[in-house]
Amino acid sequence: MTDAAGTSVPDGPVVRTPSGVVRGVTLPSGVCAFRGLPYAAPPVREGRWRPPRPAPAWDGVRAADRFEHQAMQARVFGDMQFRNAGMSEDCLYVNVWTPAPEPASPDAGLPVLVYIHGGGFVAGDGSEPRYDGESLARQGVVVVTLTHRLGVFGFFAHPELTAESPEHASGNYGHLDQVAALTWVQRHIAAFGGDPARVTVAGESAGAFSVCALMASPLATGLFARAIGESGGTFGTTLPVLPLASAEEQGTAFAAGLGAASLAELRACSATELLEASGRPGTPRFTGTVDGWFHPRPPAAVFAAGAQARVPLLAGWNSEEMTGRALLPEEPTPLRARAVLTELFGDRAAHAEAVYPVSTPAEAAQSLTDLAGDRFIAYGTWKWLDEHARTSGQPVYRYLYARPRPAPVEAGVTPNLAGGVTRPGAAPPPPATGAVHSAEIEYALGTLHLNPVFAWTADDHAVSALMQAYFVRFIETGDPNGPGQPHWPVGRPDAHGQVTRLRIDVETRAEPEPRARYAFLDAVWG
Repeated sequence: MTDAAGTSVPDGPVVRTPSGVVRGVTLPSGVCAFRGLPYAAPPVREGRWRPPRPAPAWDGVRAADRFEHQAMQARVFGDMQFRNAGMSEDCLYVNVWTPAPEPASPDAGLPVLVYIHGGGFVAGDGSEPRYDGESLARQGVVVVTLTHRLGVFGFFAHPELTAESPEHASGNYGHLDQVAALTWVQRHIAAFGGDPARVTVAGESAGAFSVCALMASPLATGLFARAIGESGGTFGTTLPVLPLASAEEQGTAFAAGLGAASLAELRACSATELLEASGRPGTPRFTGTVDGWFHPRPPAAVFAAGAQARVPLLAGWNSEEMTGRALLPEEPTPLRARAVLTELFGDRAAHAEAVYPVSTPAEAAQSLTDLAGDRFIAYGTWKWLDEHARTSGQPVYRYLYARPRPAPVEAGVTPNLAGGVTRPGAAPPPPATGAVHSAEIEYALGTLHLNPVFAWTADDHAVSALMQAYFVRFIETGDPNGPGQPHWPVGRPDAHGQVTRLRIDVETRAEPEPRARYAFLDAVWG
């Protein structure tokens, strides 16, 4: 068998898609994997900073046995490992894992998970082992991961871009890529055994911000039936959605710093030049914009009006999203912690101490860790859940993920809060006693075995099996509950204003949400 370029293709499962025939690989588990499928044309040259265009169809058989390029990015996170062909602007590809024994048959009607990677909109890729779809595919889910444009390539706004756009919009190209990928799924996933009416869109960190943004965007209407968000939402101050005028000002300043007097000169720059310039000290991070098209108005306004996608939502965050040392590098004491609260909240410091108590050193350490995590990502995720519960008429399921990772396998190596490790000779990170940011990914997706850093235990595998079971049930039905699992209540306020969430750990249980804490932050920031 030869592919569309005439190259020999090894034996593997063949699927006839609307774009052409593809040949994937059959994994030892029996799951079929199809890697590096184009969902849009390469956004290069004149395609840079334009909405994605449809990928051209092909003749013959396309080999789908390897991951394609990751988006342009710097190595900013030590826990990211890639399995792709390298880095390029030519990066708009999806990967599909399907359990269907006959993936060419569109009759299987299996539920579909489309997972968007994290990385702060500056890094990450759908080929990362922690997002591998084989484990969930073995449980009857068709899994899709994707790569989209990042950083200056994905979220750059500029007055000339706005002027040339038929929609008078600029920025949000990474989000438009996500819409294109979801549109590809609607058109193609039946060929892999998936049901386009049973698509769940999910993501972690920047991926969760993206899920929230997609729920608020009219361009994504009807492209998914359920949503999962792990640690992120567009309501906090992290990765803000900027007014278009502010984003254009940032873009104009960036172009001036690069010495580019026009959009043509910017497009003439090499990808490497742009990437290096975007990493210079003082350069702002490019994130979403209220561009009048993908985001006609701020996402918070959309959710407040109940105009978001009205779908079931499962979302939450981890117990140690950020270290308290980010707020107080010194050893925490009640006096020092009260000084931090005063600095942050001024005349509301006494109220802050009521919800973040600091009367002992241990209490101060815990409250500062809670506050740092809330400021970073928990509050925004909470507000997303709360607004969706209030205005959508759909169920929401809230969680706190609390299982700390075990010790690393390698002696002398300590885990760090980015999810990677710190080796001997490097500055040691502050100790983590809870579940750090991104720690839940391998548990939720069943990829512990693909992360060799940590000495996983039977308890870790049990937590992973339970979390996968919740996710699979939610992907299948919109309700995570199933036989033999601790009950996960719907997270709406009861008659007394109390909300229940699920604490996921070795002993998983429902518990009251610390609502007073988030109500206080909402009064300050909301």
